[in-house]
This record gives sequence, C-alpha cells and structure tokens, in this order.
Amino acid sequence: MTRLATGWHDLGTRNDGAAAVEFAIIIPVFLMIVFGIITFGAYLSVVHSVQQLAAEAARASIGGLSDAERVTLAEANIRNHVGAYILIEPARLVVEQATTDSLTATFSVRLRYDAAGMFIFQLPNFVPMPPPQIVRSAAIQRGGY
Repeated sequence: MTRLATGWHDLGTRNDGAAAVEFAIIIPVFLMIVFGIITFGAYLSVVHSVQQLAAEAARASIGGLSDAERVTLAEANIRNHVGAYILIEPARLVVEQATTDSLTATFSVRLRYDAAGMFIFQLPNFVPMPPPQIVRSAAIQRGGY
C-alpha cells in the first residue's frame, strides 16, 4: 500500500506517476518513427516497382529489330506485368521515353508514376513527405551486329 505525501519533504522521493510521464514523453517520438517507417517503406516499394518495370521493359525490347518494334515490345511488357505490383495503379504509369541512342546502340525506357493517390499521402504529416512524382529509367545495349 502506498503512502500519501504528508509534507513537502516527501515530494522529491515519490515516483508513483513516473511511468505515465515517461510514456507521455516517449510516445510522440515512437509514433513519428512508426509513421516514418510505414511511409517511406511503402514509397520505396513503389520506387523499386517502377524501376523493376523499366528494367523488365528494356530487357523485353531487345528482341525488336526496329525502334518501333522495340517500343511495342517494351510497352506490351509493361502492360502485362504492371498488375503484379500491388501498390501501383496502372492508369498512373506513363512511358515517357523509349528510344535507341544511335551513338551507343543503347535502348532506354523511362517511366513516370504519379504516386499522389497513394495512401501515404493521406496520412498525417508527422514526417516530411517524399515527392509524388517517381521517374525511373533503364537501358540495355543492343548486340554488336
């Protein structure tokens, strides 16, 4: 059983509410860390997914004989595989560029994804938010023929 403070001399020695005070100090910092992990984890997952789609499209395009055929192969690959990435909405993904550099014989694919509709942008802004526009590219060198 605890004693009530009987005078001023007991105030410095009592620690009945110490856990509540420590909890009140720590919980905002803890919540910021948790929201930061959720926010940036989801965002980095989408960034990685867009990069993977660009790399897969560049690899799929290598079989094309002309630039037009390579673009068709790359876009078809993106359409066929975008459904495998659950955090990406296909309507928000745009092929910005799919061309061959004539000097280096390198075919590059650049994708832009508008992530503004993601759930992380609806969360309270406890942490600084990343930019909603994600641009990633991949390149593959054609054979030496």
